[in-house]
Amino acid sequence: MLVGAAAPAAAGAPVAAPELTVGGIDLEQATVLDLQKAMQGHRLSSVALTAFYLRRIDRLNPKLNAVIETNPDAVREALASDLHRARHGARGPLDGIPVLLKDNIGTADRQHTTAGSLALAAARPASDAFLVARLRAAGAVILGKASLSEWANFRSTTSSSGWSARGGQTNNPYVLDRNPCGSSSGSGAAAAANLATVTIGTETDGSIVCPSGANNVVGIKPTLGLVSRGGVIPLSAQQDTAGPMTRNMTDAAAVLSVIQGVDPADPATADARPFVRRDYLRALRPDALRGKRIGVFRGGGDVPVVNAVTDATIAKLRSLGATVVDNVDLPGLDDAFNNELPALLTEFKHDINAYLSTLGGQHPVDLAGLIAFNRAHAAQEMPFFQQEIFELAQATTGDLTDPTYVAQRTTATTAARHAIDSAIATHRLDAIIAPTNGPAWVTNHETGDDFTDFVAASGPAAISGYPNLTVPAGYARGVLPIGMSFFGGRFSEPTLISLGYAFEQATKVRVPPSYLPTLP
Repeated sequence: MLVGAAAPAAAGAPVAAPELTVGGIDLEQATVLDLQKAMQGHRLSSVALTAFYLRRIDRLNPKLNAVIETNPDAVREALASDLHRARHGARGPLDGIPVLLKDNIGTADRQHTTAGSLALAAARPASDAFLVARLRAAGAVILGKASLSEWANFRSTTSSSGWSARGGQTNNPYVLDRNPCGSSSGSGAAAAANLATVTIGTETDGSIVCPSGANNVVGIKPTLGLVSRGGVIPLSAQQDTAGPMTRNMTDAAAVLSVIQGVDPADPATADARPFVRRDYLRALRPDALRGKRIGVFRGGGDVPVVNAVTDATIAKLRSLGATVVDNVDLPGLDDAFNNELPALLTEFKHDINAYLSTLGGQHPVDLAGLIAFNRAHAAQEMPFFQQEIFELAQATTGDLTDPTYVAQRTTATTAARHAIDSAIATHRLDAIIAPTNGPAWVTNHETGDDFTDFVAASGPAAISGYPNLTVPAGYARGVLPIGMSFFGGRFSEPTLISLGYAFEQATKVRVPPSYLPTLP
């Protein structure tokens, strides 16, 4: 079922959000563990929950554009979960739970996988993405595909985050004319607006954490290789990863526990073998901050309203028993940042060509074909911005053995890892925090994204391949969400999840979206 597109929200009356209770359960407050108890106690069924979300999408999505399409088989999948539960019991915390996938995560069913582009409207993946197979094995219901920034926001230097030719413009549910940030914009907005129990996003640099921060939800970008990239439309195998985007830390921990795994088809997952059986729900300790040493990285931007949220976070961490080391330096980041984009351009050409060469259905066969498609369909694909990044990538060799490229990637990754590792060692830190995002800007297709008050600390973890999670931390102008990132060393997810959970439980910052049309 395709879900209609819309333009950026205009001023008008606030959107009246429909009821958020089903079977007497408040879905705004309930975790997946609460829902499992309700289903086990016959107060709720997966069919009822799935039908509730489909109705909610019909009601809210015309204003949000967070969902690009719903799964025509979702109710059938929910019924299968209910029957399995009745005969064999629950398979785990995600059994019967509706999940929205970002529209670059492949499914071999009646849904599309397009990265938001019309060029892939007739493409057909031969199999589910590895993480989707993990979700299905856990009994999850694939509710549909979330909107995104087309081609993971790697097409133009003047793009509007959240826009795609297939989905139109995703809007921020807190203030509808504000931008949802990052390429996993639909996953963030859908999680915030409760259009599914949980959502999945992907990140190359900031595309999970920024939309999570801007939409007031939890987002986890795992260590590179913990979650397979198999079946996900690539940007760069050196930085891409999928991860959960949810309204609370409990749900994020449950989702990550399911989607992690060693995939024989994804070599990066081999190093994760010792870690992929971890149950992150066991890391949820409300006292986890006591006695910990937390560094504060302020190098992601200098915006007064964001600094105020950071200062308040520091005070709260100290009150919870943590030792906070402010203004921690991450040495050598310039080398990482200066080499990241040149490396990504070569990697994108190589990786997208490889993906398209094995993709079923009708579609362009390489990046050159995508560029030609966009030119031939410019009215639909390029009404607001062009494809400068595509053209820069096409101009590279796409050769991952090219010495210039190898030097760029080696320098970028090594510098980012050294920055984090050395800071942790020097200050004896358990984790580093940094503000995730600045206040969401007004969406403007004529000028593209407005980085005037932009704040971003995603780079070090993204380039290094280290884990990063964000938790709601405060607000700008009383309504625009600001998240706080927790990042650390490779495969340090249990520590970060425990710290994020302790912070979440002590602050209870998150409130539901207000759906304001605009701000004065």
